[in-house]
Amino acid sequence: MKLKTIFSAALMTSLLFSCGEDKKAQTTEDTSVKKESTFDYNVDTFADIKILRYQIPSWDNLSLKQQQLAYYLTQAGLAGRDIMWDQNYRHNLAIRAALENVYKTYEGDKTSSDWQAFTTYLKRVWFSNGIHHHYSNDKLKPEFSSDYLKQLLADTETTLEGEAFDVIFNDQDLKKVNQAKGVDNVALSAVNFYGPNVTNEDVISFYKQKKSPDPEKPLSFGLNSQLVKENGQLKERVYKSGGLYGSAIDEIIKWLEKAKSVAENEAQGNALGLLIDYYKTGDLQTWDDYNVAWTAATDGDIDYINSFIEVYNDPLGYRGSYETIVQIKDFDMSKKMAVLSENAQWFEDNSPLMDEHKKKNVVGVTYKVVNVAGEAGDASPSTPIGVNLPNANWIRAAVGSKSVSLGNIIEAYNNAGSTGRLKEFVHDEEELQLEEKYGQLADKLHTALHEVIGHASGQLNPGVGETKETLKNYASTLEEGRADLVGLYYLYNPKLQELGLVDDWKSVGKAAYDGYIRNGLMTQLIRLNLGDDVEEAHMRNRQWVSAWVYEKGKADNVIEKVTRDGKTYFNINDYEKLHELFGQLLRETQRIKSEGDYAAVEALVEDYGVKVDQAIHAEVLERNKQFKSAPYSGFVNPVLVPETNDAGEITVIKVTQPDTFEAQMLDYSTNYNFLPARN
Repeated sequence: MKLKTIFSAALMTSLLFSCGEDKKAQTTEDTSVKKESTFDYNVDTFADIKILRYQIPSWDNLSLKQQQLAYYLTQAGLAGRDIMWDQNYRHNLAIRAALENVYKTYEGDKTSSDWQAFTTYLKRVWFSNGIHHHYSNDKLKPEFSSDYLKQLLADTETTLEGEAFDVIFNDQDLKKVNQAKGVDNVALSAVNFYGPNVTNEDVISFYKQKKSPDPEKPLSFGLNSQLVKENGQLKERVYKSGGLYGSAIDEIIKWLEKAKSVAENEAQGNALGLLIDYYKTGDLQTWDDYNVAWTAATDGDIDYINSFIEVYNDPLGYRGSYETIVQIKDFDMSKKMAVLSENAQWFEDNSPLMDEHKKKNVVGVTYKVVNVAGEAGDASPSTPIGVNLPNANWIRAAVGSKSVSLGNIIEAYNNAGSTGRLKEFVHDEEELQLEEKYGQLADKLHTALHEVIGHASGQLNPGVGETKETLKNYASTLEEGRADLVGLYYLYNPKLQELGLVDDWKSVGKAAYDGYIRNGLMTQLIRLNLGDDVEEAHMRNRQWVSAWVYEKGKADNVIEKVTRDGKTYFNINDYEKLHELFGQLLRETQRIKSEGDYAAVEALVEDYGVKVDQAIHAEVLERNKQFKSAPYSGFVNPVLVPETNDAGEITVIKVTQPDTFEAQMLDYSTNYNFLPARN
């Protein structure tokens, strides 16, 4: 599960994306104040995107062997980069190759508005790993004509024909992931997890027939395959060496084997060996064996995420998107925040959950702050800020999980930001001062509580199936909202001060509550076009959490809707009662998950998380017009450059920074292009 940040700002607490079953945390408010620094975090801005860069502050403290391990792992990750492009949409690789060839070879007029529109479209495609928006899932709309593109193709002797050309401009495949109620979500989603003519019912019936050898340890059926129809029969095309994406997977294996040769310890090496075996065989039992070994391997300073993991891009939540993150432990911050994992059982015991839904023995929850050394696939350029894995409920219950906060990513967001939207949307000076003084700390703690305590909390009732089976297309938003609620419940609690994490627990909690409600009811609407429903799982969860507590607290005026000078604000009048409401909703969301209550989750999400107050939405968009900063942010990766001696042995690995976004994207397409245009 991931916690993702797309909006440039500091209070990411208000937009937690999750981890494993979930995805990204982002913020719509420019709340951070840029610190003095000689490092230039800003790379480029286009459309609704800002491109940043990040540092690797702990790199020089690593031994050469550790640097080699990190380098090999980043190379393994990049080797599979094109898998994500093809998973996102069947024509993405062909379209990218054509657009890039035009960009590199065109010698015509590069001052025209059409050419500028073309380059902006290409950058947007790069950022989204395809032709659908990375966040809204809507197909990107080029601001140039089909005739202009045809002319560019002719001028550069580039071929892009048929459906791959037409789809750029027509009304086909408009949504990468369609989560609407009452439609065939699989048939109406452009994501390339399913072949033509595969339907919701096909998927559900196909996997109903799958039985795990041990029902107490259900396998992640569908995680690493594409489901297609051949001669009317459903068939899985498994991602593995010799199978679907085999040529890229062979490159991943090559670099993972190098990484295994320089592993920091036996446990880490054994886990890498199992990951290699999984890539070779595609066997889901090996995947579980790997996750057990990886979760238990906690002693090294280098760690990683690599494979088909998050299921947000599958409308039914079966298939994992390829991603990788290479991590270096931040020793100081990890030590400070380890107190949460050490007290995980206290948090579980004192939660408002029903007793039968509480874990009696919370095991193996580790929390670290890490510095990212490289990312690819679903984690790049739009990156998480926190991750909690593995996703399998039985492994989390029996073995535990790893939670990480990506410290240098958060640091880059904070240093690249500026004051802005916050002052426009806060209710009063008190709310502003709370955010400015405590917002960043509240964000860090919500991230930690969401990942360490939230996703580790609770248990399913005996005999209840996996959440993706019981809650179906609402599973991701329910899980993300549940983890958010755990964090919100404990952010307003003296235990945080008792543990030495804060000096003023009430002020931190108030700042967190203000930011969450402000974002959930108003500022996240900046991302939507007027008239749109909320479709993305994390946006939905922030809205249904906020809207539910707002409605349930109306009788006591817990949250007051204030209109002043023609502008709307939401002011929290009673933080104690809001804390109680968060607890009540947490109890109910855990009940829904534990019991697999589909009717209840459908009602919760559809009633509170989908429809938007159009008057407030129009107002928010109008008030936001004064701010010119791009609402979404992502990153280029540092470049790890090995230097060798005459014998070809690596002597040092240096960290350099790419000059431009387009230079890195073109370099990746040239050096990590291991798949054909059609797979």
